[in-house]
Amino acid sequence: MKKLIILFICAVCGLSTASAQKFALVDMDYIFKNIPAYERANEQLSQVSKKWQAEVDAIMTEAQTMYKNYQNEVVFLSKEQKQAKQDAIMEKEKSAADLKKKYFGPEGELFKKRTALMNPIQEEVYNAIKDVADLRGYQLVLDRASDTGIIFGSPKIDISDEVLRKLGYAN
Repeated sequence: MKKLIILFICAVCGLSTASAQKFALVDMDYIFKNIPAYERANEQLSQVSKKWQAEVDAIMTEAQTMYKNYQNEVVFLSKEQKQAKQDAIMEKEKSAADLKKKYFGPEGELFKKRTALMNPIQEEVYNAIKDVADLRGYQLVLDRASDTGIIFGSPKIDISDEVLRKLGYAN
């Protein structure tokens, strides 16, 4: 019985504390779509990515062509010639894989470029959200775009437009 009473008191205290906190929602996708610099950065990244992917694809196509030629010539080649062609094909494939890793790997050029272009914009948005949250007394701001756990959020607590105004992008 004592445990039940203590549990009840803890639950009541927890509910009263939770009701005193203020929450807000933002839609980061909406905010970023309304920031022209972010859209330009995305377009830049897309163009660079396509260019680099074309370079990797060109080398892979060369490797595939070398392999097809090898298959057509294999019956006419000596053991040493076969080995040399196989080594050349494997070297070309390795070259393509290395280039792909250089451009698209976890620490690759695309990651570095994305970080250089996006971090200043994201930092500015974060600071604007923090300023609005501090000004209005919010203890927690959730991103409705990335959190699939939010089933419903009242538009009254969505501060996305206010954040955009703080950034100078009136909506």
